[in-house]
Amino acid sequence: MGREDRPTWKSNYFVRLLSLMDEYPKVFIVNADNVGSKQMQQIRISLRDRATILMGKNTTIRKAIRGHLDSNPNLEKLLPHIKGNIGFIFTKEDLNDIRTIVENNKVEAPAKAGAIAPIDVFVPAHNTGLGPEKTSFFQALSIATKISRGTIEILNDVHLCHKGEKVGASESTLLGMLKIYPFHYGLKILQLYDSGAVFDPSVLDITDDDLLKRFMEGVANVAAVSLQIGYPTVASVPHSIVNGFKNLLAIAVATDISFPEAEQAKAFVADPSAFAALIQVAKPEEEAPKEEEQPQKKEESEEESDDDMGFGLFD
Repeated sequence: MGREDRPTWKSNYFVRLLSLMDEYPKVFIVNADNVGSKQMQQIRISLRDRATILMGKNTTIRKAIRGHLDSNPNLEKLLPHIKGNIGFIFTKEDLNDIRTIVENNKVEAPAKAGAIAPIDVFVPAHNTGLGPEKTSFFQALSIATKISRGTIEILNDVHLCHKGEKVGASESTLLGMLKIYPFHYGLKILQLYDSGAVFDPSVLDITDDDLLKRFMEGVANVAAVSLQIGYPTVASVPHSIVNGFKNLLAIAVATDISFPEAEQAKAFVADPSAFAALIQVAKPEEEAPKEEEQPQKKEESEEESDDDMGFGLFD
């Protein structure tokens, strides 16, 4: 069967892209720089039955989306993010689970000359196992070395490549000789699209506890404002009731007015010694364990004296 012509291929691609956009409510926009075909195949296998990956040219993707805005206007939010070597991962499952699978599918890669270093690269101090004829590489990079048992030994840890800078030819050659593969490449998640909203992938790091904490902080702020301006809300009513009860309790203690909840407070005010008696009852219970520890210390001191057996150091 012959290969389909370009117009047919483009038409089929439009249909596939738009059908996936309509079928799946959640989409990852990923960057595929430095990802080879074999690695991409492995990622597809890991996501099988859970997500669908679709790559394509940016101009084709933009044209397909613009032609579908009448049916799904929310897709317009994707257009500003379609730049660079990007692709889509469509899914209906939990975004955190899919992100974990994508991030776990990374492979080690050598530092190629001219590549931008995604991380800082350090070479540890160690015996390289290389012969003395390779000394010129280390001298070119100003790395302190010595010859130990016929091989080159690096004396100190070396910061060889800096993050965001190009890897030089000498650095690349040296890392290759040392068999150091410092970089890890895979699909990088750039943005998330979920039910018409586009947001940063860091949103997935927010837990239920974080949401609950922020919600309670908001409730506390609403309650504080409501109490300050005297406007009752669901958040401030419990505090208003407590404050009102405190005022009633203060009035009851200062006057002859009484109600069941105030009787104990009035009794303490009338006879403070009763409250002091309660404190004294609680204190002996706390001191009891301390008294039990003292006989143990005495027993230990007696055992130490028995061990001496009456002999001095120089007897």
